[in-house]
Amino acid sequence: MSKKTIISLAIIAGLSAPTAFAGEWSIGGSVLAQVTPYKGVKSKDYLLPVPMVNYESENFYFATLAAGYYLWNAPKDKLSVDLHYYPQAFKPGDSDDAQMKKLDRRRDTLMGGFTYKHQEDWGSLRAIISADLLGKSDGVIADAAYLYPFKAGNWSLQPGLGVVWDSKKQNQYAYGVKHSESQRSGLAEYNPSDSWRPYVELSANYKMTDSWNFFAMGRVDHLSSEVKDSPMVNKSVTAIVWTGVTYKF
Repeated sequence: MSKKTIISLAIIAGLSAPTAFAGEWSIGGSVLAQVTPYKGVKSKDYLLPVPMVNYESENFYFATLAAGYYLWNAPKDKLSVDLHYYPQAFKPGDSDDAQMKKLDRRRDTLMGGFTYKHQEDWGSLRAIISADLLGKSDGVIADAAYLYPFKAGNWSLQPGLGVVWDSKKQNQYAYGVKHSESQRSGLAEYNPSDSWRPYVELSANYKMTDSWNFFAMGRVDHLSSEVKDSPMVNKSVTAIVWTGVTYKF
């Protein structure tokens, strides 16, 4: 995929993209837009059409770029083992900064791990931990969040607050500048440690008919100093908006 997007499992699970009922499919179309923190990369370049294919049963789910098997699937508690595509790529050619163009390319990967969700009247808790399975970064990412879903007519809304921990290897791959890159580009050598980044998110779904559903999602992450201090970065936040329509069979 030529464009970098952040459609990690944290976003798919946390923003609650519409999925089918048990044993049913839904398909649709969507558009995703992202504000990237990388220097010299225009946000308008990160607008991407995303086809939607979702399936969920009692034991298994598939949600566009993620799939998982439920180890525990009860009304209040769900635990799954998951695989998901994680687009962590940086293409030097996407930046109009002369120094950034001389850095090494960062590539996408496949992440694997576990997701736990607990639902109560006062809201829901979500915890996710995943690790790079392809040896690109060898990084680990952990995500914890509180969400409160509610309904208003045909609308269902779910705001949430969360925090993500990125391991040292994850940050070094995404935002570090190696000695060889520094020599080649003139950017300062940089070796970040692990970091925490809080975020806010909101998902909205509108039931147009029994089969047709409109969804819109947004999330803003506040970057830590470990990331903001990277010579590759010139923003303090990343943001993503995802919207589309799905049809349930």
